[in-house]
This record gives sequence, C-alpha cells and structure tokens, in this order.
Amino acid sequence: MKNDVLNKLFELADNDYKEFTTKICYTGKSYIGVRLPYLRQLSKTIDYKEYLKIDDEYFEETMLKGMVIGNIKDIDESIIYIKEFIPKINNWSVCDSFCASLKVTKKNKEKMLEFIEQYKYSHKEFEIRFVIVMLLDFYIEDKYINKIFDIIELVDKETYYVKMAVAWLLSVCYIKCEKETYNYLKNTNLDHFTYKKTISKINDSFRVSKESKEILKTIRREI
Repeated sequence: MKNDVLNKLFELADNDYKEFTTKICYTGKSYIGVRLPYLRQLSKTIDYKEYLKIDDEYFEETMLKGMVIGNIKDIDESIIYIKEFIPKINNWSVCDSFCASLKVTKKNKEKMLEFIEQYKYSHKEFEIRFVIVMLLDFYIEDKYINKIFDIIELVDKETYYVKMAVAWLLSVCYIKCEKETYNYLKNTNLDHFTYKKTISKINDSFRVSKESKEILKTIRREI
C-alpha cells in the first residue's frame, strides 16, 4: 500500500511548490511538493486502518496521515489515532493542517476538549500549539471563551510557535467575542511579544472596526 500511495504522491508533485514549502517550513524530512487540496482528495481514498501502520518518510506522507485521521467519523476511534499522531508533529504546517482536518470535533466538542486539555501542561512546543490551534478552529464561541482564556494563561508560552498561535487565537477571539476578549487583554499577564503580536494581528484585520483599533492602541501604550 505504501508504494501505491507514494506513487500517487509523486504523480501529483509540483516542483515549484516543493521549493516554496522547503523555504517556509523545516520538518527534517524530504519533500515531494504536493499541494494541500490534492492531499485532502487523496486522503479520502485511503483505508486508514492500513495506511496509518506504515512509516512516513516524506513530509507529505505525514501530512496525509493527519488528513486520513481527520476522515475518521467515530470520536473514540479518532482520539486513539490522534494521540498516536501528536508525537509526529514537529512543525507548524503539519500541526495546523492536522487540526483543521479534525472535523469530528464539531459534533463532539466536550469529549474532544477533555482530550486536548491533557496537553495543556505539556512543555513541548507543538503539543501546546496543537491545543491552541484546536481551540482556534473549533471553540471560539460564548460557551468556551472563558475556557480559552484559562488555557492560554496556563500553557507554557516560552516558544515561538506557541506565542504566534496564541496571538492568532486571541485575534480571532476578539473578532468573534470582542467584549470578553477586550476585558481579557486589559488584565492578562501575557508576555510583551505575544501581547504586542496579538494587538498587531487585530489591527491588521478588516473585521475589526476603526474605533476598536483605536482603543487597542491605547491599551498597548499602557503595557
């Protein structure tokens, strides 16, 4: 099965995209150069019970495994494979693509939240980013907004890709839950880099009013 899938990946290869990906994402693996839409299409044709047993040599194989897991409809089975996959995550691209693929979360938010919260005490950069991006993709709503803030305050935010994910998460929280996020930003103990990056991302958004941006500038001057 590995050779069949690998042959399909090479058929889909785009050398220009390979060069681009190599420049923006270091993974420690070789690249084939397959664009994400093609990987997603391919993932739907694969028997996950067989494919997930196979070693992944190329970056695209790892990405594909994450997407294959994302196609699993049963939450309990999905969590088993998610737990096995998380140690493979060593870069932002695999992390973010994997999280976005886990659509099973939409109908199983409480169970998935219980699972991902196990990683909030981790000190591994991409385990923490996994938690943050999952919150970003599936939990920004009134019911979970305070839980998001609690987790942000708790997780280890010493590494770059966690800081950037937190800023990204909070910027979208501000767009969707402005009042609650504004109050959080007034009182948070976020480090200066993450706080500044959060304000910058909010100010770059076209979905935030000019008035709100002016208020945020005032808060930034106070830190």
